[in-house]
Amino acid sequence: MSMNLTVSHRGQSYQLALLPDDTLAILQAKLEELTSTPPPLQKLLYKGKSNKALDDQITLTQAGLKDGMKVQMLGTTTKELDGMKAVENEQQKRERIMKERASKAPTKLRSTGSSASNDINYRFHKLVPLAHLPEPSSALNLLQRLSDDPAIRHIMQKHKFTVGILTELAPHEHPELLGLNENAGQQIKLRLRTDRYDGFRTYKEVRRVLCHELTHNVWGDHDNNFKELNSLLNREVAEYESSVQAGTNVLGYSGEVFEGPTTQLDAPQVLGGGGSGASSLVADSMEDRRRRALEAAERRLRLEEEEMENSCGTAGRSSVTK
Repeated sequence: MSMNLTVSHRGQSYQLALLPDDTLAILQAKLEELTSTPPPLQKLLYKGKSNKALDDQITLTQAGLKDGMKVQMLGTTTKELDGMKAVENEQQKRERIMKERASKAPTKLRSTGSSASNDINYRFHKLVPLAHLPEPSSALNLLQRLSDDPAIRHIMQKHKFTVGILTELAPHEHPELLGLNENAGQQIKLRLRTDRYDGFRTYKEVRRVLCHELTHNVWGDHDNNFKELNSLLNREVAEYESSVQAGTNVLGYSGEVFEGPTTQLDAPQVLGGGGSGASSLVADSMEDRRRRALEAAERRLRLEEEEMENSCGTAGRSSVTK
């Protein structure tokens, strides 16, 4: 009597007919032929179980598989794995170049007291996508974008945040969580993907969760201390980007203030006269608009943060003892 299984992978369904006494190794070999996913990278999910803790020489029946059962397979193809290795090699090359640059004395226009070594210490020291999930190279690119984000690097420098590993949460493993901070910065996990694995969440959503989890480097519980620091981080990110968009001088993550040349075109131009009063009115109007935009953003962030707290796995002991 044959055993019929339906295996789903990357939106494709495969109908397999096997014998109950066939081993998991036989099933995985057939799946490799169909999906180009090597057996060591295959993760089979069915009825609350997974094959990862099982010996591949046990039978399908012993593994808990039954006729007509639906199985979801997660895994990276050989081609994707090669692409991920290429991206990792490029990342290692970039880190090597950055370390070489940091070892040399930088040219500064004006320093606020931070040393070049801070740029090495206050950062994400390792980026780790989950190799068994789809498109690990795309996940690594998203983690790299977060790591290189000037506003994020700015607040990490300012508050002296260090994170050992920045990685991702698998939706099926932690469906209720958007983020997790282990041991106050030893490792931060973020939900990068949609629930159906058909894409990635928006960059701003993921970055907002990252600010939340960075706050857990200092405070474990979602108390008033946590809320004040988290609001401050979100406000500093918004102010940093607002300053960049406005073309004003900003404090960079390296602790240096880079000042561009000042010309007559930099000042507000007012038709009908060069009185200082007219110029200040224009400046005040721009500043008022910027202030109102920041206040509106803060209100929106507060509401979003309340919702985010319910999806954070770091509150209480997890931030300091996991």
